[in-house]
This record gives sequence, structure tokens and C-alpha cells, in this order.
Amino acid sequence: MMRFFRGMITCVGIVVVTGSAGWAQQAGKVTIIGYVRDRSTGENLIGVAVVSPGTGQGTATNNYGFYSLTLPVAQGDSARLLVSYLGYEKMRFAAAAGRNVVHNFQLRSATSELAGVEVVGSRSQEEKIAQSTRMGTINVPVAQIKNLPALLGETDVLKVLQLLPGVQSGSEGTSGLYVRGGSPDQNLILLDGTPVYNAAHLFGFFSVFNADALNNVELIKGGFPARYGGRLSSVLDISMKEGNMQKFQGEGAIGIIASKLTLEGPIKKDTASFIISARRTYIDLLARPIILAAADGVTAGYFFHDLNAKLNWKVSSRDRLYLSAYTGYDKFYARYTDKEEDGDYDRNNSNLGWGNLTTGLRWNHLLNDQLFMNTHVTYSKYQFNVGIEQENRYHTQDEVRTDKFNLRYLSNIRDLSIKTDLDYAPNPDHYIRFGGQYILHSFRPGALQVKDNSSDLGNQLNSVARTMASEAGIYAEDDYRVTQRLKVNGGLRLNGFLVEQKFYNSIEPRVSARFLLTNEWALKASYARTTQFIHLLTNSGIGLPTDLWVPATAKVQPQRAQQVSLGFARDLRFHDEDYEFSFETYYKPMRHLIEYREGASFLGTTDNNWQDKVTSGKGWAYGGEFFIQKKTGRTTGWIGYTLAWSKRRFPDLNQGRIFPYKYDRRHDASLVVIHKFSPTLTLSGTWVYGTGNAVTLSQGRFQLGPYSTYDDYGDRNSYRMRAYHRMDLDLSKTKKKRWGEVVNSLSFYNLYSRKNPYYIYFQQGREDQNGNVERQPAYKQISLFPIIPSFSKSFRF
Repeated sequence: MMRFFRGMITCVGIVVVTGSAGWAQQAGKVTIIGYVRDRSTGENLIGVAVVSPGTGQGTATNNYGFYSLTLPVAQGDSARLLVSYLGYEKMRFAAAAGRNVVHNFQLRSATSELAGVEVVGSRSQEEKIAQSTRMGTINVPVAQIKNLPALLGETDVLKVLQLLPGVQSGSEGTSGLYVRGGSPDQNLILLDGTPVYNAAHLFGFFSVFNADALNNVELIKGGFPARYGGRLSSVLDISMKEGNMQKFQGEGAIGIIASKLTLEGPIKKDTASFIISARRTYIDLLARPIILAAADGVTAGYFFHDLNAKLNWKVSSRDRLYLSAYTGYDKFYARYTDKEEDGDYDRNNSNLGWGNLTTGLRWNHLLNDQLFMNTHVTYSKYQFNVGIEQENRYHTQDEVRTDKFNLRYLSNIRDLSIKTDLDYAPNPDHYIRFGGQYILHSFRPGALQVKDNSSDLGNQLNSVARTMASEAGIYAEDDYRVTQRLKVNGGLRLNGFLVEQKFYNSIEPRVSARFLLTNEWALKASYARTTQFIHLLTNSGIGLPTDLWVPATAKVQPQRAQQVSLGFARDLRFHDEDYEFSFETYYKPMRHLIEYREGASFLGTTDNNWQDKVTSGKGWAYGGEFFIQKKTGRTTGWIGYTLAWSKRRFPDLNQGRIFPYKYDRRHDASLVVIHKFSPTLTLSGTWVYGTGNAVTLSQGRFQLGPYSTYDDYGDRNSYRMRAYHRMDLDLSKTKKKRWGEVVNSLSFYNLYSRKNPYYIYFQQGREDQNGNVERQPAYKQISLFPIIPSFSKSFRF
């Protein structure tokens, strides 16, 4: 293993040394470095274009607002910069040759222009899509996320991402992500660089991300840069706000099912700041009187809460520290008590709880004018537990007895990680990134505790010994402008995984390129090899909290995939308004996917027998994605369409024959429109259409005897539900107050009340007393949501 990692380090060293040879500072050049921030809040701005107008050479700020640009300068002349960012006033700067310059930009928000320059779903706020090497990458501004219609008035980041081509929602109303034929566990979801293993509240109907606490949302579907590893299908990189360094401010909202509040401000002006954001539902409080009135003695409820917090400290001009944390928890409970007059009673208490905890300590350090370092230490934990308590007091002939039964089931995964990333910008033609990461995984697939004083079970504790695993990776990549027309991002990632004395390694080349056919049209291509060392065991596919995270082992190999993409992109300008067009095709074969065998589930998974309950197989996903967006003007939005296939093959399922994945969706379309009637009145709407999900239903039933039947289910997932389509609307009115502003929003989910299928069940036939058929046996569809109006009030001060 040590020989493997020494080889990894040697490879990265060769890439960096070779790439940087001859790029030292020379006479006639000037290096300008600094940060770009919002003038009013001090918030770092990501993806800001920093360009030399004379040469067209430039760069963009990284995820921490930092830029470094080295430019040639003639004797007696100066290097000139133009800094531009959507929704902000442009700024210019000039620097003479002969010495390096540090200059921080503080951009002023161009409030009066916002209605005419908003971007919806662009790859980055300023970089033209035809100029970028990256494919399958989309940034969605948080401001646009808040403008779109929301289920029950609760803004949801993941539901907005489901409106993008190549991304599916799974079941009705849920916030799961199924990207390019992949499963939910194949998405690397990062909150401030820390992985989140279950991103769902309310059994999947809401995500754990509070939009008020977020700064940037980026989704990568393909052409993965070498700096990302550990998943097969996508990377969702979400950055939290850093806190206002200039003044104290807050915002919040009151909705039908939840309320939230965010506070931020300086601890010391221009030096340190904080942000804290909290959210809680009150479904349990509203429903409790109704449940008590409907069912005597029964109390049931559900709630979730989450909390985001972050501290930001500018230690010096070259050092900055961040401490961030997130905690969220869901709890469902049901209690029942039945008392008799003689004092006997039956008491039942059931609960299901699950939640995430993430923390991260980050250190930004500027090693020199061209080399930026970010070191990040993180801790992440996800767990769920199921509890049942029963107590029965009763009289016998001789005594009064009390029987007690307790059952508790627990499962969790924990990660401790350290990661260092370095950004090196020697000149405008090269942007080099390299670094490494080490992760210590801790898995506990299941622990079952049973206490029973009424049977021979007694006290039992069946627990899986905690499985420890080490994962390490090292990478290097270079965004290299070969010529004016050809630009390539090439990289290599090397990974290792050690578990139970079994060592796996992977060599992952990554490359993406764009070639300018004209100044507006670009041909793009990418290739990526990826490896995933963890698996998610699931029976449902909707991301229930009872899904189990397990590692690759000596018996169960890591998941592996390759993805190749080819496409076109173009920047358009029509009637003085900006559009972007892209078309991408992809092909993604996958190996060593796992599924439960027929009839197996997480129940009873209390030792390493989970490995005997699964089967390993292959998968294929391929298709094409069309995306056109209107970026500027009073009306903005996009149209997306996906034609896709997703298939699976397991030796122990479906008699070894290929079958469609549950969320194989042939056609998927979305339309998003946001129109600003005025700076204070906005109307937004979405319409989605998708081919129905694939399910397995009985094709025939045979009577084997008077009391037994046999169902012939045919091929797996051979039946299609009805097509899914839905329209949502939102009307928002902003009112200015002396202390801030209030936004009143009226939303309609499923405007024309389409009865979309949630699941299908079999209804038995029925005869009357005379043997006449009253009801024919048939399959029935359950629909979840009719038209749902909602109202929310948000405020900012």
C-alpha cells in the first residue's frame, strides 16, 4: 500500500513540475492577485471574470473569491483589468510592470439593473458556455431558486435541480436526485466541502438545505474534474454564506408547515463574521389536536429541524479560517394507551428518527502570488434508529403481571477527513490544481437490541462490529489553453481503499476539451473514469432513512464506471438579449452495482450477513440532453429535454436478463419561466413531463388450491406507470419597509390537479352473499398530491 501511495505522489510531482517549468516571473510581466467580494456584505464572489481587455486573457475567481493573473506588459506600459459579475457594476484596474500587485475588488450591487441581467442556470455567472472546457456542469443562482414555485411554500434546492436535463426526481414530490441513469448513492453531495449522506427531510419530500444559508450551488453531471472523486454519477457542490462583515442583518420566512430565521453580521468589522440559520416544522403541533380528536388515546406526530452555522476570520492578508457546521434531525412517533377500569392497560410507543451532523474547519493560505492553498478537516455522521416499546399490564388468577418488550435498531456511518487543494496560476494559458485527501470511514450497518421479560428471548444484543476503512486519493489537473480555438482540461486521479486487509486501487484519467468551430459555436468532448468504494442498500429507491450504507469488502467490490460525452454549445444574442444553447450525448457503463436479492431487506441485518443478501451486476446509461436558456431581460428561464435509457443486469435477478432500471425514463422535459412585471412583482412557473416509472406487476394469477395462489410477475420492471406531468405557479410581491422588506408569495403546486401515480396496488375482487361479483379484481393507482395552494411570508432586515 505504501508503494502505491508513493507512486501517486511521484505522478502528481511530475505533472506539476513539467507543467510549471519555465513559468517563473520574468521581466516584462506583472502578477496581480487578490479577492473579489461584495461591497455591502464582504461575501466572497465565486466565478467572477477577471479579464485583460486588450489581450482577452483572463481568469475567474475560485470558490473562495481568489484570483491570480500573470500578464505580459511592455516597457512603460501597464496591465489593465476589467472585472465583471452578473448583477454587479463593472470595475477596472491598471498595474505597471516591474512588481507584483495585490488588489482586492469590492463590487457594488447594480440593483437597478437586476431585472435585466439575471441568469438562470448558467454554467457560471460570467464564463461563456462556448469558452469553457467543462461539460454537464450547471450553476443555479440561489436568488433564482427562491423565485421558483415551491411545494407547501418551502423553497427546495434539490427540487429546482430536478428541472434540469439529465436529472430526474424519482417519485412524486420527492427531492431525490437520479442523474444520468444513476442511483441516489452515486451522487457526491457536499455542503461546504463536507459529504452529506442523506439529503432528505420528511421521507424525501424536502431536502436538508436551507436556501437562506447558501451562497452557491453547482451540479456536475459529467466530465468530472480530477479534484472530485468517490462517486459515479454527479457532484453537487453547495457553499454556505460566510456572514456579513459590514453590518448585522437577518432574513426569515413563515410558511404553512415550517418557519426559518437567518442572522449574520460582523464579530469584528472587516475581520471576522458569523452566520446562523435555523428551521423547524410544526406539523406535529398543528396535527396533534386533530389526531387526538379522531382516535381516542392515540398521539402521533412528525417534525424536523436543522441548523446551519459558520464563523469566518480573516487572520491576515494571506490567511483565512472558516468553521462551519450543520445538524438536522427528523423524528416520527406514535403513542397509544388503552386503559381498563380495573387498572389494566396496553401501552405502545413507536418512533423512527434520522439525521446528519457535519462540521468543517478550513484554512485558506496564499503560499505565493500564484499558489493558493486550501486545507480542510471535516467530520460527517449520518444515522437512523427505529424504536418500539410495548408494555402490557393485566390480571391473572394469582397475580397482576406486567409484560415489557423493547426493540431498538440502529445504523450509522461516520467519516473523518483531511484534504488539501492547491490552485496554481502561472499564466493565463494554464490553471493547475493538485492535492490529496484521506478519509477514515466507520460503518455500522446494523445493531439490534431486544429486551423481553415475557418470553425466552430475554435480553439480546446483536450488533455488527464496526467496520473501519481508509480511503485516500491524490490528483492533478491543468486547464490548458493550447491555442485560441483549443482548450483542454486534463487530469489524473489515483485512489486507494483499505478495508478488512483488502486493498483496492483505481487509476482515473479525466479529460475534457472544447474546440471553437466559430467564435460562437464550440465542439466539446469529455471522458472520465470513476470509482465508488461505498454502497447504499435500498429496497425502495426513494431514499428512505432505513437505507443502509456499507463499504466495499473482500466479497463485495467497489462500483466502477466510465463516462464519455460529446456535444455542442453556443452563445446567442437575439434582440439585445443573451441566450445559451447546449446539446450533449453521453454513454456510461457501470460495474459491480449491488441490489438486495429477492425477498431480502435491511431487517435482520445485524451481522455481516448483509454481504450474503446482495447480488452484484452491471448497468448502462446513455442518452442525449438539450438545454436552451434565456439569460437576460425581464423574462428569463429555460427549456430542457432529455432522451435517455438506463438498464441493469444481475445474474440472480430477472433470470439474468437485462431489465430497465426503476427510474429509466425515456422522455423528460421541463419548462421554466420567470417574469418580472416590476422590481417588486414577480411571476414564475414551471411545467414538467416525464415518462412513467418502470414497475413490476403480476401478469397473471393461478389458483393452486382452495387457499393458495401463484402470481406470475414476468420480467422485472416490465410495466410502465402513467406519464407524469405537472404545472406549478408562484406570484411574489415585495413590499419595502423602513426596517427592510417583506415578500408575500402565493404558490400553486400541481395547478391543474393532475392525478400522477405514486404507487400501484392490487385490489382483490369481491362477491356478495349470493355469489354475484360486486367488484372485479384490478390494479389501483394511488395519487399523492392534488392541487395544493400555499402562502408564505418572508422578510429581510
